[in-house]
Amino acid sequence: MALCLGFAAGLFAATRLKDLVSIEGVRENQLVGYGIVVGLNKTGDKAQTVFTTQSLANMLEKMGVAITSTAIKVANTASVIVTATLPPFAQPGTRIDVTAAAIGDATNLQGGLLLLTSLRAVNGQIYAIAQGAVVTGGFVAGRGGTGQTVNHPTVGRVPNGASVERVAPSVEPTSHLRLQLRNEDFATASRIAAVVNKEFGAAKTVAHAENSALIDVETPPDWKTRMTEFIAAVEELRVEVDAPARIVVNERTGTIVMGKDVRIAPIAILHGNLSVEIQTRLQVSQPGPASQGKTEVIPEVTVTARDEPTKNVVLKQGATVEELVRALTAIGSSARDIIAILQNLKVAGALDAELEVI
Repeated sequence: MALCLGFAAGLFAATRLKDLVSIEGVRENQLVGYGIVVGLNKTGDKAQTVFTTQSLANMLEKMGVAITSTAIKVANTASVIVTATLPPFAQPGTRIDVTAAAIGDATNLQGGLLLLTSLRAVNGQIYAIAQGAVVTGGFVAGRGGTGQTVNHPTVGRVPNGASVERVAPSVEPTSHLRLQLRNEDFATASRIAAVVNKEFGAAKTVAHAENSALIDVETPPDWKTRMTEFIAAVEELRVEVDAPARIVVNERTGTIVMGKDVRIAPIAILHGNLSVEIQTRLQVSQPGPASQGKTEVIPEVTVTARDEPTKNVVLKQGATVEELVRALTAIGSSARDIIAILQNLKVAGALDAELEVI
Protein backbone atom coordinates (compact mmCIF):
# COMPACT_ATOMS: atom_id res chain seq x y z
CA MET A 1 0.00 0.00 0.00
CA ALA A 2 1.39 3.38 -0.97
CA LEU A 3 0.65 6.52 0.99
CA CYS A 4 0.84 9.55 -1.28
CA LEU A 5 1.01 13.05 0.15
CA GLY A 6 0.70 15.98 -2.23
CA PHE A 7 0.32 19.72 -1.78
CA ALA A 8 -1.77 21.83 -4.12
CA ALA A 9 -0.78 25.28 -5.27
CA GLY A 10 -1.85 28.07 -2.97
CA LEU A 11 -2.30 25.74 0.00
CA PHE A 12 0.52 27.23 2.07
CA ALA A 13 0.14 30.58 3.80
CA ALA A 14 3.04 33.01 3.94
CA THR A 15 5.71 31.99 6.43
CA ARG A 16 7.27 34.15 9.13
CA LEU A 17 10.91 35.09 8.61
CA LYS A 18 11.57 33.75 12.12
CA ASP A 19 10.89 30.26 10.75
CA LEU A 20 12.99 30.74 7.63
CA VAL A 21 16.16 32.55 8.67
CA SER A 22 18.61 32.90 11.52
CA ILE A 23 20.62 35.98 12.48
CA GLU A 24 24.33 35.69 11.72
CA GLY A 25 26.26 35.52 14.99
CA VAL A 26 23.20 34.63 17.07
CA ARG A 27 23.74 30.92 17.54
CA GLU A 28 24.13 28.19 20.12
CA ASN A 29 27.51 26.89 21.28
CA GLN A 30 28.38 23.32 22.17
CA LEU A 31 30.03 22.54 25.52
CA VAL A 32 31.75 19.35 26.61
CA GLY A 33 33.46 18.09 29.76
CA TYR A 34 34.75 15.00 31.57
CA GLY A 35 33.09 14.01 34.83
CA ILE A 36 32.43 11.25 37.34
CA VAL A 37 29.08 9.76 38.34
CA VAL A 38 28.97 8.20 41.80
CA GLY A 39 26.36 6.38 43.86
CA LEU A 40 25.66 3.60 41.37
CA ASN A 41 24.43 0.22 42.58
CA LYS A 42 27.42 -1.87 41.49
CA THR A 43 26.78 -0.96 37.85
CA GLY A 44 29.80 1.32 37.42
CA ASP A 45 33.11 0.80 35.66
CA LYS A 46 35.16 -2.32 36.25
CA ALA A 47 38.66 -2.36 37.73
CA GLN A 48 40.27 -2.55 34.28
CA THR A 49 38.90 0.93 33.45
CA VAL A 50 42.04 2.62 34.72
CA PHE A 51 41.11 6.26 34.06
CA THR A 52 38.10 6.03 36.40
CA THR A 53 40.24 5.00 39.37
CA GLN A 54 42.84 7.65 38.49
CA SER A 55 40.19 10.38 38.27
CA LEU A 56 38.65 9.36 41.58
CA ALA A 57 42.07 9.29 43.29
CA ASN A 58 42.94 12.76 41.94
CA MET A 59 39.62 14.18 43.15
CA LEU A 60 40.06 12.70 46.64
CA GLU A 61 43.61 14.05 46.79
CA LYS A 62 42.32 17.58 46.18
CA MET A 63 39.97 17.04 49.11
CA GLY A 64 42.83 16.04 51.39
CA VAL A 65 42.47 12.26 51.13
CA ALA A 66 45.74 10.63 50.02
CA ILE A 67 45.12 7.26 48.38
CA THR A 68 46.55 5.35 45.44
CA SER A 69 44.39 4.49 42.44
CA THR A 70 45.15 0.78 42.80
CA ALA A 71 43.47 0.71 46.22
CA ILE A 72 40.11 1.91 44.87
CA LYS A 73 37.22 -0.21 43.66
CA VAL A 74 34.97 1.64 41.23
CA ALA A 75 31.89 -0.58 41.10
CA ASN A 76 29.74 2.38 42.18
CA THR A 77 31.56 4.98 40.04
CA ALA A 78 31.52 5.66 36.29
CA SER A 79 33.43 8.03 34.05
CA VAL A 80 31.21 10.05 31.74
CA ILE A 81 31.40 12.63 28.99
CA VAL A 82 29.11 15.56 29.78
CA THR A 83 27.66 17.69 26.98
CA ALA A 84 25.44 20.77 26.95
CA THR A 85 24.20 23.45 24.57
CA LEU A 86 24.88 27.07 25.54
CA PRO A 87 22.06 29.34 24.29
CA PRO A 88 22.92 32.64 22.60
CA PHE A 89 23.31 35.61 24.98
CA ALA A 90 23.19 33.29 28.02
CA GLN A 91 24.12 35.23 31.14
CA PRO A 92 25.97 34.00 34.26
CA GLY A 93 23.55 32.17 36.52
CA THR A 94 21.40 30.79 33.72
CA ARG A 95 20.56 27.10 34.22
CA ILE A 96 20.85 24.67 31.29
CA ASP A 97 20.33 20.92 30.86
CA VAL A 98 23.28 18.57 30.47
CA THR A 99 23.66 15.01 29.16
CA ALA A 100 26.02 12.45 30.69
CA ALA A 101 27.16 9.39 28.70
CA ALA A 102 29.31 6.54 30.04
CA ILE A 103 32.69 6.13 28.35
CA GLY A 104 33.91 3.09 30.30
CA ASP A 105 32.23 -0.27 30.78
CA ALA A 106 29.54 0.89 33.20
CA THR A 107 26.23 -0.86 32.55
CA ASN A 108 23.76 1.56 34.14
CA LEU A 109 23.81 5.20 35.30
CA GLN A 110 20.44 4.96 37.04
CA GLY A 111 20.42 6.65 40.45
CA GLY A 112 23.87 8.19 39.97
CA LEU A 113 25.07 11.64 41.00
CA LEU A 114 27.21 13.72 38.66
CA LEU A 115 30.00 15.47 40.53
CA LEU A 116 31.27 18.99 39.81
CA THR A 117 32.20 19.07 36.11
CA SER A 118 33.63 21.93 34.07
CA LEU A 119 32.13 22.41 30.62
CA ARG A 120 34.34 23.96 27.96
CA ALA A 121 33.75 25.39 24.50
CA VAL A 122 35.92 24.80 21.44
CA ASN A 123 38.17 27.71 22.49
CA GLY A 124 39.05 25.90 25.75
CA GLN A 125 37.27 28.42 27.97
CA ILE A 126 35.00 27.20 30.78
CA TYR A 127 31.44 28.47 30.27
CA ALA A 128 29.43 26.32 32.69
CA ILE A 129 29.70 24.08 35.74
CA ALA A 130 27.52 20.95 35.99
CA GLN A 131 26.45 18.86 38.96
CA GLY A 132 23.32 16.96 39.97
CA ALA A 133 21.35 13.74 39.90
CA VAL A 134 21.37 11.79 36.62
CA VAL A 135 17.96 10.84 35.23
CA THR A 136 17.97 7.92 32.79
CA GLY A 137 15.18 7.11 30.35
CA GLY A 138 15.68 3.37 30.79
CA PHE A 139 16.52 0.70 33.33
CA VAL A 140 18.03 -2.76 33.70
CA ALA A 141 16.13 -5.44 35.62
CA GLY A 142 17.16 -8.98 36.46
CA ARG A 143 20.49 -10.58 35.68
CA GLY A 144 21.99 -13.25 33.48
CA GLY A 145 19.62 -14.84 31.00
CA THR A 146 16.55 -13.41 32.74
CA GLY A 147 17.63 -9.75 32.56
CA GLN A 148 15.75 -7.09 30.64
CA THR A 149 17.01 -3.73 29.41
CA VAL A 150 14.64 -0.89 28.52
CA ASN A 151 15.86 2.03 26.38
CA HIS A 152 19.48 3.12 26.93
CA PRO A 153 20.52 3.23 30.61
CA THR A 154 24.14 4.29 29.99
CA VAL A 155 23.07 7.81 28.91
CA GLY A 156 21.21 10.18 31.22
CA ARG A 157 20.26 13.83 31.63
CA VAL A 158 20.63 16.29 34.49
CA PRO A 159 17.73 18.77 34.11
CA ASN A 160 18.95 22.31 34.87
CA GLY A 161 22.14 20.62 35.98
CA ALA A 162 24.60 23.28 34.80
CA SER A 163 25.04 26.90 35.76
CA VAL A 164 26.45 29.32 33.19
CA GLU A 165 29.59 31.02 34.53
CA ARG A 166 30.62 33.14 31.54
CA VAL A 167 28.67 35.24 29.05
CA ALA A 168 27.99 33.31 25.84
CA PRO A 169 30.21 34.35 22.87
CA SER A 170 27.35 35.70 20.78
CA VAL A 171 27.75 38.63 18.37
CA GLU A 172 25.19 41.38 18.88
CA PRO A 173 23.95 42.89 15.57
CA THR A 174 24.58 46.62 15.22
CA SER A 175 24.28 48.61 12.00
CA HIS A 176 23.74 45.57 9.78
CA LEU A 177 21.71 42.39 10.04
CA ARG A 178 22.74 39.35 8.04
CA LEU A 179 19.88 36.90 7.60
CA GLN A 180 20.91 33.32 6.87
CA LEU A 181 18.36 31.12 5.09
CA ARG A 182 18.02 27.67 6.63
CA ASN A 183 17.15 26.24 3.18
CA GLU A 184 18.97 28.25 0.56
CA ASP A 185 16.97 29.34 -2.46
CA PHE A 186 17.50 32.32 -4.79
CA ALA A 187 13.80 33.04 -5.24
CA THR A 188 13.08 32.95 -1.51
CA ALA A 189 16.10 35.17 -0.74
CA SER A 190 14.92 37.72 -3.32
CA ARG A 191 11.41 37.73 -1.89
CA ILE A 192 12.71 38.26 1.65
CA ALA A 193 14.72 41.29 0.52
CA ALA A 194 11.66 42.70 -1.25
CA VAL A 195 9.44 42.24 1.83
CA VAL A 196 11.99 43.93 4.12
CA ASN A 197 12.40 46.84 1.70
CA LYS A 198 8.65 47.28 1.45
CA GLU A 199 8.31 47.45 5.25
CA PHE A 200 11.42 49.44 6.21
CA GLY A 201 12.81 50.95 2.99
CA ALA A 202 10.60 53.97 2.49
CA ALA A 203 13.55 56.32 1.93
CA LYS A 204 16.09 53.92 0.42
CA THR A 205 16.76 50.25 -0.16
CA VAL A 206 17.86 48.65 3.11
CA ALA A 207 18.00 44.98 2.15
CA HIS A 208 19.51 43.02 -0.70
CA ALA A 209 20.17 39.34 -1.27
CA GLU A 210 23.89 38.64 -1.54
CA ASN A 211 23.33 35.03 -2.61
CA SER A 212 20.83 32.23 -2.24
CA ALA A 213 21.47 31.88 1.51
CA LEU A 214 22.31 35.38 2.77
CA ILE A 215 20.38 38.65 2.92
CA ASP A 216 22.10 41.81 4.15
CA VAL A 217 19.86 44.31 5.94
CA GLU A 218 21.02 47.82 6.86
CA THR A 219 19.37 49.06 10.04
CA PRO A 220 17.21 52.15 9.38
CA PRO A 221 18.36 55.26 11.31
CA ASP A 222 15.28 55.41 13.55
CA TRP A 223 15.81 51.78 14.60
CA LYS A 224 19.55 51.80 15.40
CA THR A 225 18.98 52.46 19.10
CA ARG A 226 16.33 49.73 19.25
CA MET A 227 18.03 46.73 17.69
CA THR A 228 16.06 44.16 19.67
CA GLU A 229 12.76 45.66 18.58
CA PHE A 230 13.99 45.91 14.99
CA ILE A 231 15.00 42.24 14.87
CA ALA A 232 11.64 41.24 16.37
CA ALA A 233 9.81 43.33 13.72
CA VAL A 234 11.86 41.75 10.91
CA GLU A 235 11.17 38.24 12.18
CA GLU A 236 7.44 38.85 12.15
CA LEU A 237 7.40 39.70 8.43
CA ARG A 238 5.86 37.04 6.20
CA VAL A 239 7.01 35.79 2.83
CA GLU A 240 5.89 33.10 0.40
CA VAL A 241 8.52 30.37 0.24
CA ASP A 242 9.69 28.93 -3.06
CA ALA A 243 11.16 25.44 -3.27
CA PRO A 244 12.32 23.14 -6.09
CA ALA A 245 10.06 20.32 -7.23
CA ARG A 246 11.01 17.28 -5.20
CA ILE A 247 9.70 13.76 -4.59
CA VAL A 248 10.77 11.84 -1.51
CA VAL A 249 10.02 8.12 -1.41
CA ASN A 250 10.55 5.63 1.40
CA GLU A 251 10.64 2.08 0.08
CA ARG A 252 10.47 0.57 3.57
CA THR A 253 7.17 2.22 4.51
CA GLY A 254 5.73 2.83 1.05
CA THR A 255 5.45 6.60 1.64
CA ILE A 256 5.65 9.07 -1.24
CA VAL A 257 5.83 12.81 -0.49
CA MET A 258 5.85 15.37 -3.29
CA GLY A 259 5.71 19.11 -3.85
CA LYS A 260 3.04 21.13 -5.58
CA ASP A 261 4.81 21.65 -8.95
CA VAL A 262 5.75 18.07 -9.80
CA ARG A 263 4.66 17.38 -13.39
CA ILE A 264 5.16 14.44 -15.73
CA ALA A 265 5.68 14.46 -19.47
CA PRO A 266 3.12 12.57 -21.62
CA ILE A 267 3.97 8.86 -21.24
CA ALA A 268 2.49 5.37 -21.43
CA ILE A 269 3.27 2.78 -18.76
CA LEU A 270 2.79 -0.98 -19.14
CA HIS A 271 2.46 -2.99 -15.96
CA GLY A 272 2.12 -6.75 -15.67
CA ASN A 273 3.05 -9.65 -13.43
CA LEU A 274 4.47 -13.07 -14.21
CA SER A 275 3.85 -15.54 -11.40
CA VAL A 276 5.63 -18.93 -11.30
CA GLU A 277 4.70 -21.42 -8.57
CA ILE A 278 6.54 -24.70 -7.98
CA GLN A 279 5.06 -27.32 -5.63
CA THR A 280 6.67 -30.58 -4.55
CA ARG A 281 4.66 -33.42 -3.01
CA LEU A 282 6.23 -36.61 -1.71
CA GLN A 283 4.42 -39.83 -2.63
CA VAL A 284 5.15 -43.08 -0.76
CA SER A 285 5.36 -46.25 -2.92
CA GLN A 286 4.50 -49.30 -0.77
CA PRO A 287 5.31 -52.79 -2.21
CA GLY A 288 2.69 -55.56 -2.17
CA PRO A 289 2.50 -58.25 0.53
CA ALA A 290 5.17 -61.00 0.37
CA SER A 291 6.96 -59.16 -2.45
CA GLN A 292 10.67 -58.45 -2.58
CA GLY A 293 10.16 -54.72 -3.24
CA LYS A 294 11.22 -51.81 -0.99
CA THR A 295 9.26 -48.85 0.26
CA GLU A 296 10.33 -45.72 -1.61
CA VAL A 297 9.49 -42.02 -1.46
CA ILE A 298 8.84 -40.54 -4.89
CA PRO A 299 8.77 -36.72 -5.26
CA GLU A 300 6.00 -35.36 -7.49
CA VAL A 301 6.76 -31.86 -8.81
CA THR A 302 4.07 -29.55 -10.21
CA VAL A 303 5.01 -26.31 -11.99
CA THR A 304 2.32 -23.68 -12.57
CA ALA A 305 3.01 -20.45 -14.49
CA ARG A 306 0.54 -17.59 -14.62
CA ASP A 307 1.14 -14.49 -16.68
CA GLU A 308 -1.39 -11.78 -15.88
CA PRO A 309 -2.52 -9.47 -18.68
CA THR A 310 -0.50 -6.29 -19.00
CA LYS A 311 -2.24 -3.22 -17.61
CA ASN A 312 -1.85 0.09 -19.34
CA VAL A 313 -1.65 3.61 -17.86
CA VAL A 314 -1.67 6.63 -20.18
CA LEU A 315 -0.96 10.14 -18.85
CA LYS A 316 -1.61 13.26 -20.89
CA GLN A 317 0.13 16.62 -20.94
CA GLY A 318 0.20 18.34 -17.54
CA ALA A 319 -0.37 15.21 -15.47
CA THR A 320 0.94 15.26 -11.90
CA VAL A 321 2.71 12.61 -9.89
CA GLU A 322 -0.33 12.36 -7.65
CA GLU A 323 -2.46 11.38 -10.65
CA LEU A 324 0.18 8.82 -11.64
CA VAL A 325 0.26 7.26 -8.18
CA ARG A 326 -3.53 7.03 -8.04
CA ALA A 327 -3.65 5.42 -11.48
CA LEU A 328 -0.98 2.87 -10.58
CA THR A 329 -2.74 2.06 -7.31
CA ALA A 330 -5.98 1.52 -9.21
CA ILE A 331 -4.40 -1.18 -11.39
CA GLY A 332 -2.99 -3.00 -8.36
CA SER A 333 0.59 -1.74 -8.24
CA SER A 334 2.41 -2.12 -4.93
CA ALA A 335 4.47 0.57 -3.24
CA ARG A 336 7.64 -1.10 -4.52
CA ASP A 337 6.26 -1.02 -8.10
CA ILE A 338 5.38 2.67 -7.84
CA ILE A 339 8.79 3.61 -6.50
CA ALA A 340 10.50 1.63 -9.28
CA ILE A 341 8.34 3.36 -11.91
CA LEU A 342 9.18 6.80 -10.50
CA GLN A 343 12.89 5.96 -10.70
CA ASN A 344 12.51 4.82 -14.30
CA LEU A 345 10.62 8.01 -15.16
CA LYS A 346 13.48 10.06 -13.76
CA VAL A 347 16.01 8.13 -15.85
CA ALA A 348 13.83 8.53 -18.95
CA GLY A 349 13.67 12.30 -18.46
CA ALA A 350 9.88 12.35 -18.08
CA LEU A 351 9.93 13.53 -14.45
CA ASP A 352 10.82 17.19 -13.95
CA ALA A 353 11.63 16.93 -10.25
CA GLU A 354 14.37 15.85 -7.89
CA LEU A 355 13.84 12.26 -6.75
CA GLU A 356 15.17 11.35 -3.30
CA VAL A 357 14.98 7.79 -1.99
CA ILE A 358 15.42 7.29 1.75
